[in-house]
Amino acid sequence: MSIAVIGAGKWGQALQFALSKNVTCKITSRQRKSLENFVSLEEALACEYLVFALPAQVVRTWLDEHFQFLGQKILVAAKGIEKGSGAFLNEIFAAYIPEENLSFLSGPSFASEVMQGLPTAVVINSSNEGLAKEFASFFPSFMKTYTSNDVIGAEVCGAYKNVLAIASGICDGLKLGNNARASLIARGLVEMHRFGKYFGATDETFLGLSGAGDLFLTASSTLSRNYRVGFFLAEGKKLDAILEALGEVAEGVFTSEAIFELSSKHGIYTPIAHEIALILKGKNPKESVKDLLADS
Repeated sequence: MSIAVIGAGKWGQALQFALSKNVTCKITSRQRKSLENFVSLEEALACEYLVFALPAQVVRTWLDEHFQFLGQKILVAAKGIEKGSGAFLNEIFAAYIPEENLSFLSGPSFASEVMQGLPTAVVINSSNEGLAKEFASFFPSFMKTYTSNDVIGAEVCGAYKNVLAIASGICDGLKLGNNARASLIARGLVEMHRFGKYFGATDETFLGLSGAGDLFLTASSTLSRNYRVGFFLAEGKKLDAILEALGEVAEGVFTSEAIFELSSKHGIYTPIAHEIALILKGKNPKESVKDLLADS
């Protein structure tokens, strides 16, 4: 059995750290890094099991340029919806890899805490139950691992919670109080559920680790990159300057545009995501708050 993580950012490194507790896990990235078991892309792609920890917006291009299917079993650890096409990650990967070889990771899991070996619980989602259980068996004891077949539900939750985290950061940046943030997160969960149900997600996913669990984490902590984006936007900083200072990808920035486009196309009521998309285009956050409060 051989396994490799594709992508050596903080999340990729955290996953390699966790998986290495049980198995020998290799890692690779575009730029060589001084990491234990760092290998060439060719050596990584020859592994039987691959964990993709690439930013969602580069996945399609990366697969086009680098991937050759050799029967590998895949765990997708990215979260987001492709801007422009509105494609979910399972749709993108399906063009390169058979469905029975695909699984998707979800649940509350900040990279920094995984790297410390702090406890959490995650979900491996796949239409192939056997594959989900295989990947679940690789994870260490501090990461309690469940399995599910609701791939689209996990995808929606993983993507949408980043947009809601931006909203939560804005709420705190404007000093609107604890009541406002709790109300926002609760209504955000309802909105995320409404969006996901349209695409066929099951109800229980939104009340579990993939939905409420990951949302509560990401929308309530300064460890969240997306939360920090929202907080600094509320302070009046420009988006480009925020992202440059962040030095990391904040997936919610791109996903908000994708949700805006999908909601508009399909007539799905998503007022919070709608306002976040407008704020990222320059709308004053205080005006968005007024509009949300006045919305019927």
